Amino acid sequence: MMRKLAAVSLTALALAACNSSEDTPAVAMAGAEDCAAIDVSVLGVEGASTNWVEATEELPAFCEVSATLSPAEGSTIGVVYRLPEAWNGKLLGLGGGGWAGNITLQSASDGLSKGYATMQTDGGNAGTDVWNNSWVAERPESATDFSHRAIHEMTVAGKALANAHYGQAHQRAYFQGCSTGGRMALMEAQRYPTDYDAIIAGAPVYTLQVQTSAVFRNQTFAANGGAGGFTPEDLQLVQTSVLALCDAADGLADGIVNDPASCSWEPASLQCEGAKDASCLSSGQVTAMQAAYDGRRASDGSWMMHPMRRGGEAGWAFFVGTDGTGNDPTGGGGLANLFPLFFGENNRVKLGNFNDANYLGVRGSDFAEMYEAKNADLSEFFANGGRLMLWHGESDPGPSPVGSNEYAEAVMSGNPAAASQFRYFTLPGVGHCAGGPGADMVDYVAAMDDWVESGTAPERLIGSKLDGSITRPHCAWPNVARFEGEGDANDPDSWSCVPRT
Repeated sequence: MMRKLAAVSLTALALAACNSSEDTPAVAMAGAEDCAAIDVSVLGVEGASTNWVEATEELPAFCEVSATLSPAEGSTIGVVYRLPEAWNGKLLGLGGGGWAGNITLQSASDGLSKGYATMQTDGGNAGTDVWNNSWVAERPESATDFSHRAIHEMTVAGKALANAHYGQAHQRAYFQGCSTGGRMALMEAQRYPTDYDAIIAGAPVYTLQVQTSAVFRNQTFAANGGAGGFTPEDLQLVQTSVLALCDAADGLADGIVNDPASCSWEPASLQCEGAKDASCLSSGQVTAMQAAYDGRRASDGSWMMHPMRRGGEAGWAFFVGTDGTGNDPTGGGGLANLFPLFFGENNRVKLGNFNDANYLGVRGSDFAEMYEAKNADLSEFFANGGRLMLWHGESDPGPSPVGSNEYAEAVMSGNPAAASQFRYFTLPGVGHCAGGPGADMVDYVAAMDDWVESGTAPERLIGSKLDGSITRPHCAWPNVARFEGEGDANDPDSWSCVPRT
């Protein structure tokens, strides 16, 4: 299961990095000879390796440079740079997923195919298991690297490498990431505001509230001996009932709720009058489902369990222990492995008894101060001309879109420049980074590149499914898409962006 989740996570990150179109003249490179002669000393480390990769039908030829950066004793930041034979003059940094970095060619392929020189890192930990994070508590320098230092060091060294290799300075530097990559993206804007000209942050796991939410959600469904547990069929029953009430509110019944926050469906409407059967929910299930929708506040007023959205219930079990056992495939988002860091080696805190006081201890820890990318003051990033695009799937069962909504609102209210340099998009029916019935394939890099080059911020993004079954516009916050009632539903011009109700 862990390996399957890791593969799906990395695949979602690759799918989220869609192709972009470039008009920038390419800078030619002499191929394998230049790759072998590349001056890796600009990376400031020994032992860097180079490898020339010939062109295929899918990808151009490129020079791959691998190295380990060590900005501090005990720090081992693995980096991979892929420098295309024909360079468009721009750099593309890429983020990781879960508790891992990402140096795969799959994630770099879209950027490479359009001429970007790509920059990737393992985040300071060579492992690829996205939920195995015990190393965070065991290796302080690796924890620092993963929290914020790895992406910055990767970027500084990558700029020097590309600029020296191609013999000219890069024109633009962009960063793109989803999930953990989204947190890395926000961290770059907050801690290192001059690293990138533009940043794309998808479904960011930007505070430890994502992990605590997972723990409390599992407890919610496991309460009273598992009385609130759901089978896959029960979850589908709920989703079908939600869609029956709220799907057509956007002008079209298409299996997608465009604005889940306005959906008034209540679990009590399915409560059994007698014995539980396939057509209804038990009282324990009703209580658990309502609690999941409501979320849960801690004693300090913050969300210790973010609310879940209506309309995507059938996909919740991917990240949440909805079966009533109290366990989920992610181990509470990996939080249990960090308990020694927060509570000491002899602590008695477990996922099942994790409580309000424990939540406050986690959020108030030194690790949280280093790891969380919650600062909404982006004045330095914006003053440097930076653009930030934030997006989140409305049916995400991992990090809640509620968290991204709150961060977006804080950025917009606290930074005057956000009116022209920040955009936030919610994607109806889309799961974590990808998946779900919604139009999850969006060319974010092309949209950002158009924004940077034209100076005009996008008011909507066009999404589709990989199989071409649907096409939908995604509107910039706070607007939402509404079907006009005429024309082809797969024609974006048949939709308008209107205020949320």
